[in-house]
Formats: sequence, C-alpha cells, structure tokens
Amino acid sequence: MTSPSPWVDLQGTANTRDIGGLPARGGRIRHRLLIRSDNLQDLTRADLQLLLDEIGVRTVLDLRTDVERTDEGPPPLAAHDHVEHFPLSFIPEKELSELAASVVLPDRWDDGPVGAYLHYVRDRPQSFAAAVRRLADPAAGAAIVHCAAGKDRTGLLVAVVLDTLGTDRELIYADYELTNQRIEQIFARLAASSTYAVSVNRIGLDAHRVDPGTIKTVLETLDDWHGSPADFLRAGGVTDAELDRLAERFVEPD
Repeated sequence: MTSPSPWVDLQGTANTRDIGGLPARGGRIRHRLLIRSDNLQDLTRADLQLLLDEIGVRTVLDLRTDVERTDEGPPPLAAHDHVEHFPLSFIPEKELSELAASVVLPDRWDDGPVGAYLHYVRDRPQSFAAAVRRLADPAAGAAIVHCAAGKDRTGLLVAVVLDTLGTDRELIYADYELTNQRIEQIFARLAASSTYAVSVNRIGLDAHRVDPGTIKTVLETLDDWHGSPADFLRAGGVTDAELDRLAERFVEPD
C-alpha cells in the first residue's frame, strides 16, 4: 500500500508537511496532529479553511524571533480566537543584529548549520521544553510549528520530538532532507520578503539546502551532552509524565 504524501499543499506556503505516518516506539505517528511549515504570513482563505476546519489546528508554535514577528506583522491565524499562539524563539533577542534574518543563516557560525543548531539548544532549552510540554497537552489539538523557511529551527524541534517518540534516526534524517524537494520555492518566498531578502540573497540558494549530516551530528551531540534528546528535554524541565502523555497523544499503536 502506498503511503500518503507528507506534503500539505497550501497556496501561501512552500514547505508544509505532516509528520504523521512515521514509525515510532510502539506504533506510528498519528496523522494530522503535528504539521511543520515555513512562514504562515501568506496563508489564503482556502489555506485557513484546510488548516482550521479539515486538520483542526488549534496550536501554533512560532519559532521566529520577536524581531521577525514584528517585521512581518500579525499572521492570519492570529485572527482566530480558538487558535493559541506560542512564541518560542530559539535565539536570545539580545543577540539579534539589525537584520534578524542574518542570525539564523549558516554563514553566521564557524561550523555552519551545526553551530547554529547547537546554539539553539544551548541558548534556549526552555523553548524546546515549552514546545514539547504544549504538544503533550490534550488541549493542544492539532499543532503547526514553523519558523521562516521551516527547515532549521523547525527541523531541529521536529527531529527532537521524533527521536523522543522513538522514530528511527535514518527516518528522521530523511524527513529533514525532504525540505530540499521544495528549496527553490522556499528560497523564492524568502527572497520576496522585505524581512529576509537581503540575507537570503547574500548567501544564495545552494547554501539553503539541508544536509542530513547536520541533524545527525546535532542529535549525536545531544546524546553526548545529555544522554539522549529526551534527556535534553528532561534537563529543560519536561517531566516523565509529560513525555508519557506526548507518546499517548502522538503514537497510534500498530
């Protein structure tokens, strides 16, 4: 039997997909429970209908910085009272330059994306913990997590969640790499935004492609530092009871 496509095709995004269906400890990830995406600023009425009415999105985990959110303005989902928004930046605001986009690009770090990702986990473990705590809450409904491109900050959080749920790492790397299938569209969207255009054009399209070796290195570093990504979450304050609830919500037994 052919597995359904992970892509959620919206008119206003380029990199939206459902992590449902991936194998996890004791079963598979439930469909339409966690959607990962790039920026949601350009969602159309039809997009909103799909996300709100068909998928049932009730939680938005927004990993952008305060500067990005201010520059971009209120997102369309913010107009819906039954959707809760959680701003969970991975970057301390005091580190931001005048152009926020430059902070999240790989050339800011001596070791590229790996360096950026390791700064995220060192600087904002509480944001990872808060995201997982919300996902574990039955009141969360379906959640959508996003940043600007939906590949770095979003990709790292999703990888930590999947690893914690027991998804095989090779499958985590493959999910992370799927972004490359839409990288041209992602780049075009960022290049058309006044918030990101200067920075993304400065480093060019190829620098935005993701390398599965990046997420492999970061997960293995979390193993070295904490014992596992789940232990990293525990160090950030997530309890075993919350991790159990996360698994209960997300894993559908085979």
